[in-house]
Amino acid sequence: MAKDHNNVVEMVRQSPPVDTTEPYDPAWVAGKTIIITGGASGFGAGFAKKWALNGANVFVADVNREKGKELVEEMRKESGSEHHHFVYCDVTNWQSQVDLFRTAIKLSPHGGIDAVVANAGITDVGSTVDDPKGLDVKEPPEPVFKTIDVNIIGVLYTTHLAMFWLPRNDKSTKPSPSKLPPGPYTRDRHILLIGSIASLCPIPHQIQYGTSKHAVLGLFRSLRSSSFIHGVRVNLLCPYFIDTPIIPAAGRLLLAGGAMGKPEDVVDAGTRLMADSRIAGRALAIGPKVMIDDEWQLVPQNTKGGKEVAVWEAYADDFVEVDAFTRRFVGMLNSVERTRGWIGWAIDVAKAALYPLGLLK
Repeated sequence: MAKDHNNVVEMVRQSPPVDTTEPYDPAWVAGKTIIITGGASGFGAGFAKKWALNGANVFVADVNREKGKELVEEMRKESGSEHHHFVYCDVTNWQSQVDLFRTAIKLSPHGGIDAVVANAGITDVGSTVDDPKGLDVKEPPEPVFKTIDVNIIGVLYTTHLAMFWLPRNDKSTKPSPSKLPPGPYTRDRHILLIGSIASLCPIPHQIQYGTSKHAVLGLFRSLRSSSFIHGVRVNLLCPYFIDTPIIPAAGRLLLAGGAMGKPEDVVDAGTRLMADSRIAGRALAIGPKVMIDDEWQLVPQNTKGGKEVAVWEAYADDFVEVDAFTRRFVGMLNSVERTRGWIGWAIDVAKAALYPLGLLK
């Protein structure tokens, strides 16, 4: 059969599908210099600690000086390395990000940057787009789009600077889909974008957040098909609601009866993408750990042929089956809620009430 030179699937330049059951070695991050924006807390802090323990040189960038410095001190003690640094950075400020990258180049043990994680992000802050308040005023108030500034403009600044500096690391290597494992001390050119399940599915009343995370998905899908020109691999994480203190009591009440993902599964998925330099142009969604069959139907534990998963590929075949992932993922979550029933709902409501009192962590 003659090759179709206009095949957009091939033009995307993805590596083969990610087998999340295949083992990988976190130590493959050893020697890499990695910048993490919003790295002082949440997923960013989880990535930073994990990668520092496995030999990476980590730059934690954040607006929270106290948390950032405390985290880096902890990383230095636990890893035994002084090559971890906190750099104050307001991602919405271009010069602040420029200074971050220049500092990383200056302090990097090998004088270059191997990977950048555009992790800084916030939930809906500022004007509520769908709130009808203020209809009796003559002039509409100017909206506050802080979430857009952080989650879109900040991410674009980070990506722009990453695309400038990563190819200039003369010790880095271009991504290869070789079946051979990367091994330790493999230089890299990698941008890891942090989206959300809101990149794929709408969340009511989270207009700015949903818009911004759809934008991150659009950035990923566009960038992965052109970044290969400069030898830069681009990957994406799309976490579902993850069981962390960032979810307020109201959010927990909304989710009561369902299930949430675990932070360690997000860190593991991010570490796989960061460590395995063969993976390019792939997106991983992280949700609750469940046992499913080949049709994404929930099955009891230890079911023959079933597999326990918390990480799925999203948009793996999006040029072929655009909505297949979303349909299957939402169907699986609905099955979780039905299985947990009223008991699961009651437990989640109790937890939501106890969280503001500091009785649960």
